Amino acid sequence: MKLKKILALSLAAAMALSLGACGNKSDSNAGSGSNTAAQSDSTGGSGEGGTLKIGGIGPLTGDNAAYGIAVQRGAQIAVDEINAAGGINGMTVEFSMEDDVSDEETAVNAYNALKDWGMQMLLGTVTSAPCIAVVAETADDNMFQLTPSGTAVECLGDAGNAFRVCFSDPSQGTVSADYIAENSLGEKIGVIYNSSDTYSTGIYESFAAEAESLGLNIVAEEAFTADSKSDFSVQLQKCKDAGADLMFLPIYYQEASLILQQADKIGFAPTFFGVDGMDGVLGVENFDTSLAEGVMLLTPFFVNSEEENVKSFVSGYEETYGETPIQFAADAYDGIYAIKLAAEQAGITADMSASDICDAMKTAMTEIELKGVTGTIRWTEDGEPNKEPMVLIIENGQYAEVE
Repeated sequence: MKLKKILALSLAAAMALSLGACGNKSDSNAGSGSNTAAQSDSTGGSGEGGTLKIGGIGPLTGDNAAYGIAVQRGAQIAVDEINAAGGINGMTVEFSMEDDVSDEETAVNAYNALKDWGMQMLLGTVTSAPCIAVVAETADDNMFQLTPSGTAVECLGDAGNAFRVCFSDPSQGTVSADYIAENSLGEKIGVIYNSSDTYSTGIYESFAAEAESLGLNIVAEEAFTADSKSDFSVQLQKCKDAGADLMFLPIYYQEASLILQQADKIGFAPTFFGVDGMDGVLGVENFDTSLAEGVMLLTPFFVNSEEENVKSFVSGYEETYGETPIQFAADAYDGIYAIKLAAEQAGITADMSASDICDAMKTAMTEIELKGVTGTIRWTEDGEPNKEPMVLIIENGQYAEVE
């Protein structure tokens, strides 16, 4: 099998391209932040231009805490860098993150708490179901919202106030199927997905539709739910019995690590192909990373990239938090810098109401171009990012360029 070295995949077929006039560009070079992961409120002295309050919402506790903490940390590094460089339009940035434990009702309560704090923009939420609940609130309030990692189509609502840094579920599923077909990675495909999760189901459905149109042969489609995500023996055995030589896993890395372990126990060794939620599998506690050898995943963030802004972000993150950043941290980092660029483009000031800020940001977001750590990004009027993903492969316990 001959694969290109980091294949950049065009999302033109999956996402509409809407280009506006370019605003200022950012090199987004990372330094080291000063806050620890346990801190959820970043405050400092007010700059000459006053204070800009950015709220964050995500799981800081519970099953998905790893994602929320990564977002908190990535955002905090960006905030610290921006304040050290003079802020945004002379404003000091304050960032406060509320825990939603990946629950819709808790997320709405967190949103209201942040409004009481004085939030003027929202970086959140981290996971899709809470994001769908919160976007209804931000639409009613005309509050600017940028989700770093809410992938469901519904996360952006239809009011025009919400944008995202990450890819949508349909785009990930479609591009994954395209890549698998173009590179003839498997003749018989098995799928294991979480039918109780908006993210996993959305990617699976778009993948299945694209696979059918391309003539890919899906021989087994096996589901699990949030109540049964530790034992995958039944699903794996069905895929093995069906002769699957490639497994598509549109799931998060915790479950993926269990699937890799359990597949090994039954002697099932197909090619495993995941999406951005699999980023982090190498960091699972007590996981034998040799079981992930050869795993491929679609992601816009390559932690071992030679790009200077990525190297700087990764080194700053590792120095501050003692671990390697996952994509969620990178998405949040880019999200804060996107807010900075758009706020500068729009001439945002601290005395503007949240609603006036939102109106100005809606236009400015379509005018900027961010050279971020997850790629060069421009945004469409419907809030979707235009950037290119990559396919990486795990080799010798590290993410590597596909050769």
